[in-house]
This record gives sequence, C-alpha cells and structure tokens, in this order.
Amino acid sequence: MLEIKNSINIFNEDAIFKKPRIPNYFHNPKRDYLKETTMQIDNNDLTLVANTIRTLSIDAVQKANSGHPGMPMGCADIAAVLWTKILRYNPEDPAWINRDRFVLSAGHGSMLLYSVLHLAGYDISIDDLKQFRQWGSKTPGHPEYRHTPGVETTTGPLGQGFANAIGMSLASRLLADGFNGGDVIDHHIYAIVSDGDIMEGISHEAASLAGHLGLGNIIFIYDSNDISIEGSTALTLSDDTEKRFISYNWDVQEINGHDFDAIEKALVHAQGEKEKPSIIIAKTRIAMGSPNMEGSEKTHGAPLGEEEVRATKINIGCREDDTFCVPERVYDIFKARREELSEIYETWGKRFADIAGSDRDRVQSFYRLPDLKGLRERLPSFDPEKAIATRSASGKILEVLFEELPNIIGGSADLAPSNKSFVKGFAETGRSTIGRNMHFGVREHAMGAIQNGIAYYGGFIPYSATFLVFMDYMRPPIRLAALSGLNTVYLFTHDSIFVGEDGPTHQPVEQLAAARAMPNLTVIRPADAEETREAWLAAIANTEGPTALILTRQNLPILRRDPESDASNLHRGAYAIWDSGSDPDILLLSSGSEVSITTDAAIELKKKGIGCRVISFPSWELFEKQDEEYRRNILPPEIDRRAVIEAGISMGWERYAGRDALFLTVERFGASAPQEALAEKFGLTSENITGAVERYLRG
Repeated sequence: MLEIKNSINIFNEDAIFKKPRIPNYFHNPKRDYLKETTMQIDNNDLTLVANTIRTLSIDAVQKANSGHPGMPMGCADIAAVLWTKILRYNPEDPAWINRDRFVLSAGHGSMLLYSVLHLAGYDISIDDLKQFRQWGSKTPGHPEYRHTPGVETTTGPLGQGFANAIGMSLASRLLADGFNGGDVIDHHIYAIVSDGDIMEGISHEAASLAGHLGLGNIIFIYDSNDISIEGSTALTLSDDTEKRFISYNWDVQEINGHDFDAIEKALVHAQGEKEKPSIIIAKTRIAMGSPNMEGSEKTHGAPLGEEEVRATKINIGCREDDTFCVPERVYDIFKARREELSEIYETWGKRFADIAGSDRDRVQSFYRLPDLKGLRERLPSFDPEKAIATRSASGKILEVLFEELPNIIGGSADLAPSNKSFVKGFAETGRSTIGRNMHFGVREHAMGAIQNGIAYYGGFIPYSATFLVFMDYMRPPIRLAALSGLNTVYLFTHDSIFVGEDGPTHQPVEQLAAARAMPNLTVIRPADAEETREAWLAAIANTEGPTALILTRQNLPILRRDPESDASNLHRGAYAIWDSGSDPDILLLSSGSEVSITTDAAIELKKKGIGCRVISFPSWELFEKQDEEYRRNILPPEIDRRAVIEAGISMGWERYAGRDALFLTVERFGASAPQEALAEKFGLTSENITGAVERYLRG
C-alpha cells in the first residue's frame, strides 16, 4: 500500500531521466534547437511533440502487426498540449496524491499513453515501446493498472474509464474534506473519451450523476472523430452531444482538436469551472497525418502497413527510414516541464508537511491496513437467541466500521433501505454535498465503475450495494476490479429464491455461480451474523482484489458452535461447523442460509444412526488459499459420500463434492410465493434433506 512520506522527494534527473542523444529528425528550418537556451514551448514545439507521438505510435503498432494507430494519431495534438503545458505529474513519485489524474477511457489508443509516459520520464523505455502487445511487456494492448507505471486505470471496455474518472473526482472531494476544506487537495481529473464511450449506456448513467453532483474538477476531452469500427458514426448516432451534456449540467465547449491554441484555451477555461464537470468536444481526424488513410475506419484497429507508415512519416516531415526515434528537442521539452513540475511538487510537499498533525495523520491512515485484530474486538457480536438477516447484520457492522475507518465509503443503487447500506449520522452525497454515504440512483453499471474509480484513486475502501440478481448489470466493472486487483466490496443482498413473493425476476439462481467463476473475485456467503462480521474483516484485508458479500433478506438463526468452530474460521473458506461425533458417513457442504437447515437435517440423521459432518463453506476462494493439509482435513478423500445443499445452481460444486454427489440445489428459475412455500417446493427443508440423504446413502 502507498505510504505518504512527510519528507520531500527531490528529483535526480541525471540518474532517472538520462536519455540517449538522438539527432533531430523532423525538418523545421525555422528553429535551431541545439542552440536553444531558454525553454519556451511554441506551436512548432507542440507540432514536434505531437508528430513524435504519432510516429512512436505507428511504429509500435506496425512492429506488433496489431493495434489501433488511428486514435493516437488523431489525439496527438491534444496530448502534446496536455502533457507539456497543463497536466501536473511526477514520474519519480507516480503515486503523489495531489497529482492530476489522466484516464485514457479510449483504451484502444494505448500507444498514445505509452508514448507520452515515455517522453514524460516514466519507467517506460524505447525498448518497452518496441515490445507493444508482446508477452510480459509493460505495454499491453490496452492500459492495465498496476502493470505499467503512470497508468491510472485499466481501460478498453468502452465507457468504463469515463465512469472511473467520475469516481476519482468523488474520491478527491472526500479526501479534500480530510483537510477540513483546505486547498491541499486541488487537482483535476482529465480523461480522453471516444465516440464509443459516448455511445455506451454507462456514460449516460455516469454523466448524469456527475452533473447532478456538480463535480467541477472533471475535464473530459471528447475525441469526436465520427468514426467507429464499422464506419462513420452516422450509421448509428445522431445525438446532439452538446445539448445532451448541457442537460446533464456539464460545461460544454467545442473546438478544433488540432488547433493548439484552441486546445490550451479550452483546457484553461475548464480549469476555471468549479461548479460543473467539463467536456471539450474536440473535432479531430482519425489517423491525422496519414496521406491515404486519414479519416478511415480502417485505422481504428489495424496497422497502417509499411508503405503507409513511410508515406506518413514523409508527410509530417520525418525521415522515412527512422523508427522509434525521438528528437533531442522533445526530450528537452519534457525535461523542462518536469523541472517546472518539481517546483510545484516540492511546494505542495512543504504545505502538506505544515498542515495540522491530526489532519495529516488521518489522511495517512487511509493508506495503511487497519489493525484487524483490534477492529474485530470493536465490531458487534450477536445475541444467539435472536435471528437476524445477514443484510441487517452487515448494516450493524457498517455502523461501527464508519466510526473506526474514516476511509470506508459507499452506497447503493437506490436500495439502501433494503440492503442496509446507509449509515445514519454521517454525511451523504447529494446535489450540494459530498459525504461518505453515497446515493448512486438506479445506475448499477455506473455505480460499479465509479466505485472502481474511487479505488483507483487510492486510500479509500469503497463498497456498493444492490440485489444479487442485479449483479449482471454491473458485471463489467466487477470484472475490471478483479483484473486490476482493486480493494472494492460488493454487498449483494436478497441472495436466493428466499426473496419470496417478488418472484423469479428478483430471485437469483445462477448469479452466485457466475460470481464464483470470475478470477480474483473473492465471494463470501456467510451463514449467520457472526460469519458476516468475519466476512467484512476478510473484505477489508483483501488488498489484492474485490470481495462480494452475498447476504440474505430473511432472518437466520445464530449458529451454535463448538469453540473450535468459531466464526473466525470463515477466513479459511470452509470449516466443520457441526459433527455427529463419530466417523461420518457423509459430508454435507453448504453455504449461507442453507447451513442452519443442513445442520438441523444432520441432527435428525444422527438420530437415525447416520453420521454427518456439516461443512460451512462460505468462500471457495479463501478455501483454495489454504494449504493442502487443511483442505484434506476438511474434505478427507476417504469420505467420498458427499452432498451439496445450496439455493442456487450446482455448477462448480463438483470440484469439492465430486460428480456423483447428491446435489440439493436449484436448477431452474424461481417462482412467486412466500419463502416457506418455496423452501418446501424446492426441497430446501430439513425434512427433505434428511430423506434425500437417506435415499442417497442407500443407493
């Protein structure tokens, strides 16, 4: 985790930014760059920077014989202005908390980002650019968080970066509150978004919320080139984007995206807008500079071809036989920019060091893992005589977490009263306020991606809440959270057919299996309130990926446990919660609300002379992290008679139970009826389990 240092990092440019002295290869007889002594960036310099981005991008794509050259070529002029005049960054301290964030939502144009990161002095070499899209390289096909220095988000699926940036803005506002409203956190969130981002439904959800909240530090540049993979966007799009964003309460400008002065003026104007998010509609030409393919959809997802690469270089004033070349002047321009930014960085660091200790210590605590043992002691225990839904238990746990951890924030997609995700006594986010209780509205897809943006920003543990059946609405951002290793938490309540009368549209049957199928998503379905407390602790401790807590609508009894079956065993993924006391004839594997029913059945089976061991199995992922000895102890190979009891489809359980196991699961959509009737009809009662196990063992 990031540790914020009170000391000021000093640039060591000779050690970090030393570059080979490569001859200037762009022809510009009006300037003698070698004799330049005072760094003044004019439009000739910006042209040189932009054309360098273009040639690096087309060379990398051509060498890989794969990629998207058109977007980097079309946005090179925008990137030149943004990175040499506007953006605040520090390659020596990429995690500087007051840096501007830059999100390339149009992630297919990744070579634009890799090129400027190299030029700006991040740990990306020319050789890294040459390894674009190759195994193990720092320059994968689409930008990946935690993989490439300077990449703020994992992007590529369109619309995700758009919403991530809005989450970053929310996080920055909340972090600024940690300094009692001071100006220590005063940066902007920039993004380049594409026609595809604008078309995706998530952008509508996210833009609507951002405008409603008046997030004034958002500056989006819309690469409006009117091209998509199939051809002109006129095939499918005739929206008035300007009016659309005005209606969302955004500040809107429209410019020529190849006019340096217009680009800079628009960005400066957007920086001054404090009450609304800003979008700059930049009209551009895809593959700008290509003499034969500029404006063509063919440049969206394929190399230009060697002949057109040569023609493009000649067209923009570069020697056609040079590859991966950077003029010395370009390195000098970026070196001078780093020197300017180093002064800003040092000044900020002194200001941070001078602020009141309590404020500074509070914010620094955001970046440290809390004392989980101490936290457990402060979290509630639950009355064993009172049944309680795990969603309600989670709500009571959240009340304490909000008191103990100032960096835990979140909310619901308009379902907070149902999923118990709102914490009374703490500020809420609305039209004029930003608080830790967030209202996302009926926007599950944007909620997940905004939550990711908060996590990408750093320091916060964001959670979101909705019904499990609606996980499908937010699956894309969950997948990206898993891919990026984000510490996000999902509260999925109303977890089974026991939702009852709402019927099959609201009764998840396949969603639990679908969640378990996702790599690096830790899925936890606690069996009672005590396990729910431990599930929250496991989620907070999981700094390498997201956690889904699968919670019930209906009340559940607090399970009676032996000392060795304490709920803290949840952290091992599976444990024996009840045993008949002799060598068992069968292992009964269950999770969530079905564990208590299964235990009742096991007690009846014991009376019939059948030995059972009930395994509470809240998390496959946590179980897989245990050593082989523990796993064999919980699932002894010699006991091959096994049953699975769960109110969802059986898919995946065969890895633990075997294909010949007894599966008491739900293999069809549910029905509208009271939960007691559903339990009877679907065979999820202790009586039915008892009879089914008897028949299975006889067979």
